[in-house]
Amino acid sequence: MTITATGLGTGPAANQTRLLHELEQVVETNLERHLSVAKPWQPHDYIPWSRGRDFAFLGGEDWQPEDSPLDPVAKTAMIVNLLTEDNLPSYHREIATRFGREGAWGQWVGQWTAEEGRHGIALRDYLVVTRGVDPVKLEALRMEHMTAGYDSGDKTMLQATAYVSFQELATRVSHRNTGKATGCPLAEQLLSRIAMDENLHMIFYRNLVEAAFQIDADATMSAIRDEVVGFQMPGAGMTDYLRNSVIIAKAGIYDLRLHHDAVVAPILKYWRVFERDDFGPEGEQAREELATFMATLDAQATKFVEQRDRMQARAAARA
Repeated sequence: MTITATGLGTGPAANQTRLLHELEQVVETNLERHLSVAKPWQPHDYIPWSRGRDFAFLGGEDWQPEDSPLDPVAKTAMIVNLLTEDNLPSYHREIATRFGREGAWGQWVGQWTAEEGRHGIALRDYLVVTRGVDPVKLEALRMEHMTAGYDSGDKTMLQATAYVSFQELATRVSHRNTGKATGCPLAEQLLSRIAMDENLHMIFYRNLVEAAFQIDADATMSAIRDEVVGFQMPGAGMTDYLRNSVIIAKAGIYDLRLHHDAVVAPILKYWRVFERDDFGPEGEQAREELATFMATLDAQATKFVEQRDRMQARAAARA
């Protein structure tokens, strides 16, 4: 397809502006689809308010470690998930800057932000009411993480759209598996509901990237390559993220195998990345580089799982 927007100049910035114009109708169509299938839900419905009690400030008792009913690994995962959700103001800035605030793009930015806002509210309410975590420490981590904010750098609109296609699905997988790991039916129900939002958001962005292939296949392929190779979850900058991510990976909540098999590979398959015949030299090179990276990622995932299995077998033998 030939880009038809006129009067927008030339160069990379102008190409991104053209893409915004060309994709406007696709955004509108997918926004209408999203609104037709997204079911409103109330965060307060998922919180066991009857289990709550006052803290010392109001004459009650402050949190003690024995108050928490959560498995330590599940607690770590829930804190990481919540702190990631807390940075919503930064994420809003990221997409509003790249997508704009006008027309269908602007409507989506607002809708997405409002829906995402429920997640942090519900997760924090659950953890505080059930005394699942130390609320003082949690608040200190929130202040630190939000003060630092999130900055994806100089991603183009196309790179940002490719990134969130993968990131939304990764978040869905993480939330669902965290819910299962808690051993609490209420937490699992809440996190499953949040995961449903993340899945719908992934579908929206995934469909935009699919449409972008029809406008500029080479640029789209290059953006996908960039975001898969350089992928990091948005919470990567938080305190102790590396240590916590290792704990989460060892528990099978989110690891390299899940990242490859349940996140990246399915989306690449949906886009028919390795079947397309509409690339020029730039797109072909990007696809080859992506294929090499995926093979390496697959090998790393296999090695990690084997090492984890051996560690678990040794631990079981000692027990």
